[in-house]
Amino acid sequence: MRDYSEQILTGEGKDDYARYMRTDDLLSLQRRPEDVVHRDELLFQVVHQSTELWLKLACSELQEATGLIGAGELDAAIELLRRASFGVELVTEQLNMMRFLSPWDFQTMRTILGHGSGADSPGWRSVQRHGRQLDSALAVLIEERKLDLAELYRSGTNSAEHRLVEAMIAWDEQVSLWRVRHFKMMTRIIGHDVIGTQGTPVDVLAKLIEYKFFPTLWRVRTELTDTGPMGKYHLAESV
Repeated sequence: MRDYSEQILTGEGKDDYARYMRTDDLLSLQRRPEDVVHRDELLFQVVHQSTELWLKLACSELQEATGLIGAGELDAAIELLRRASFGVELVTEQLNMMRFLSPWDFQTMRTILGHGSGADSPGWRSVQRHGRQLDSALAVLIEERKLDLAELYRSGTNSAEHRLVEAMIAWDEQVSLWRVRHFKMMTRIIGHDVIGTQGTPVDVLAKLIEYKFFPTLWRVRTELTDTGPMGKYHLAESV
């Protein structure tokens, strides 16, 4: 009978699971109990460190999806975009853990954060970079295939191109939903009209909620409203 207790993989760790997952390294990345100024530092670090991991995966999917769009493999790109969006959805949901962090307790923790800020997050910086690259790939696709986006929505709803732009909108929307949830979490903990760890007013985060990765895809919705059966009423109200 085969002995499954025998280690096969090389490297550090007491078993193959530890060696492959590098659990010894992973679980040592949080501050030790004897070093913390407040017990909820573990909560704070786990939420943020796991966010970086999910964003690393999401951006890997975005990068590959961008290449697939350039190669014309739209269905494969759509699947990866859906995976990336779900990764950000998980990141958004785990912000609920921050509800257990008391505003006053966080003030104690804040004393050891230095100038550390979410603005320095490698994951979110990567999201911005890959989002811009994805928008560029969309522009090339539109040009190469001579796509009329408004017409695509009117009559091309069963096409791969339509599924692609909707998957991109879903990604854009999910990131915006994270920004909403993150802003509400921040104000819940430290309030409005306060300054963050790098001297930035917290309320600046509210302005980022309106940021759009794919403005062309959002503008076409306005075009559809203006040219739709009720468009004349929309135009009249705007005058």
